[in-house]
Amino acid sequence: MIRWKAVLACAGAGVLLAGALPGTALASGTATDCCGGGASWATGNKSALGTSTTTASPVWFTVANGVTSEVFYPRADVPDMQDMQYVVTDGSSFVDLERDATNHVVSMPDEKALQYTVTNTAKSGKYRITTDYVTDPARSTLVTSTRFQSLDGGSYRLYLLANPSMAGGGSNDNAWWDSSGALMASGTETLFGGTATTVVSALRVSTGFTAHDNGYSGAGSDCLVDLRADRTLNNQFDAVSGTGNVVQCGQIPVGTDTTFTVALGYGATAAAASSAASGSLSSGFANVSASYRSGWNSYVGSLKPAPASVSGDTQRRRAYYVAAMALKTAEDKQHPGASVAGLATPWGDFTNGDHLNDGYHRVWGRDLYQQATGLLAAGDSAQATRMAQFLWNSQWIGSSTAGDGTTYPAGSFPRYSPVSGVAGASAQQLGCCEQLDQDADAILLAWLTGLTDASTYAKVKTTANHIVATGPDTTERWEEQYGKSPSSVAAEVAGLIAAGAIARANGDTASATTWESTADSWRSSLAGWTVTTSGYWGGHTYYERLDRAGNPNDTATICFDEGCFYEHDVTDFGFLDLVRLGIRPAGDTTIANSVAPTAAASDGNSAVQVTLPDGDVYFHRYPHDNYGESTANCSGWPANGSQRFGRLWPVLSGERGEYELANGRSAAVYLKSMADSANDGYFVPEQVWDRADVGCFGLGRPTGSAGPLMWAEGQYLRLAQNIDAGRNLDTPSIVKARYGT
Repeated sequence: MIRWKAVLACAGAGVLLAGALPGTALASGTATDCCGGGASWATGNKSALGTSTTTASPVWFTVANGVTSEVFYPRADVPDMQDMQYVVTDGSSFVDLERDATNHVVSMPDEKALQYTVTNTAKSGKYRITTDYVTDPARSTLVTSTRFQSLDGGSYRLYLLANPSMAGGGSNDNAWWDSSGALMASGTETLFGGTATTVVSALRVSTGFTAHDNGYSGAGSDCLVDLRADRTLNNQFDAVSGTGNVVQCGQIPVGTDTTFTVALGYGATAAAASSAASGSLSSGFANVSASYRSGWNSYVGSLKPAPASVSGDTQRRRAYYVAAMALKTAEDKQHPGASVAGLATPWGDFTNGDHLNDGYHRVWGRDLYQQATGLLAAGDSAQATRMAQFLWNSQWIGSSTAGDGTTYPAGSFPRYSPVSGVAGASAQQLGCCEQLDQDADAILLAWLTGLTDASTYAKVKTTANHIVATGPDTTERWEEQYGKSPSSVAAEVAGLIAAGAIARANGDTASATTWESTADSWRSSLAGWTVTTSGYWGGHTYYERLDRAGNPNDTATICFDEGCFYEHDVTDFGFLDLVRLGIRPAGDTTIANSVAPTAAASDGNSAVQVTLPDGDVYFHRYPHDNYGESTANCSGWPANGSQRFGRLWPVLSGERGEYELANGRSAAVYLKSMADSANDGYFVPEQVWDRADVGCFGLGRPTGSAGPLMWAEGQYLRLAQNIDAGRNLDTPSIVKARYGT
């Protein structure tokens, strides 16, 4: 552990520091009330996020509930901030925390740049805070321009409150004041590969701080606690006495209308972090902002034009541009092609943040495939190719490797990995269970991107043989149940056909024949394994979500938090992948018969399909899903609240849209539904609320789960382009040709 010492001149007893009242005794020097309360993360619903398009600036920002939430550096899987926001007081009657005391409006100055302006107006009507977010393309700095306005002519004091969670955790941080005028923080955590990683931050403001404090979260030295006690900053601590959950604040001089720039610089050393922040301030916000915006404009300009399905409608068009930019943002800058599932921890405000919690800051092979096919549809084949290369060069497992309670065999892919891949990752960082659809998706993506060279093929061959030897049973795509799943088997069949095409390109017809024969057999057997004729719903004949024994008419049960139910009574839409992947024709009668039961249910918790009053159509993953908020108190999934249910997934609207399109029917309502689900930053979320408005969520609006979900962003791009093309561009032609679909 590196412990930073502050050797600074403390304020003398006879010196009045800004923010103090005459005659007030100030606490200065070192805060000794170590070590602060437990840390958490912020809600997963991000209303803004971004990074520069350059690799020279490995910093990502997020915004939630109107204020800065997690900031990532130096990788897209290492958060270094819980939140950062302003505190406003008149010094006598109130102390406002920006997140809670204001109404938030999020806007985009340029729909072709991932740049956001957040306008927070006090619920009291007393003041307004407007903040514009960018990162410096040339440095590791988050740069914001803030305008503070007194709306009632009152005189107010403004403090910037930062809650660092350095190197992925908040329990082991240090904080100190640098005499050059920066609030400094550092933390060292044992991260990927068992390496001790130190991250240092430097927080500067263009006006200079007129007062500052370093303390421990929730303790007396915490400046928010201090301010709330008597509306005066009595603490002026330059440093903290030991590592813990630290907080920092600095007073910014403001009048009735004041604009200033804040720079949050990062580095591996104090000197590097301080230099980054200083350099960005010296460049000026206007220059940094122009460079940032130019980079994004160039990227969007390199893609296909927005398709007609979205171009004429502001909501759908902006959701389209933002989807493409979000997928670009998800890619790590040290490890090309490693795109995280989301820059969020779902229900992070209910998740312990003392140490690194990976949240969705990990690379799932399935999500990577879904993102890549969206990018291919939008015209970014370069990033899609990097994704395929990452899978085969960094995530593919070549020899027996320990996972979390499991062992991954040669030829497999882990449940997920850090952005650095499997090398050096701990068992916990690779997850609990192999999913054969992810193995197959990697093969499909190799074929789609032309990654068919001999070196890659040697790995593909090992993986295809592994699928044949261990499939078709697997942990299915929702990562909760094991057995024969229509969605998983569909991926396996398509992956083996693609593997056969790659084998033939490498002169290995024997392997190709074996894999194709297995694919044909599984395709023919799937209905017998998973189509029940004695189910509860509709005409009683339809695809189940999953069957363990391959006997869809037995009385086997599948269990959830709320109880156990017959397997043949639990449905989902996984069977639609049989059409999307070209395994069954769009007009297949059994598939059509399987669509209807998903819209029928005895109660709202069992219904798969939900149609909102405005006509938007959304879907639950399956009946009795518990991955969501509590209906009783809106607490997030990790809190294990009562009446906890999974909510509606907009990505499933996109899947249904592709099925309708394959049948020659309109998919417009599903595209509209996905766009309408987007939050104020135009991000398509993981889940939206499925019932009448409550205090925390509104019907059809994002919940505290991940927003954006990068899988959903890829699906949205695909559906928009597919509608214009009149066909599903992600249907593998090699599979479609074999099965005549």
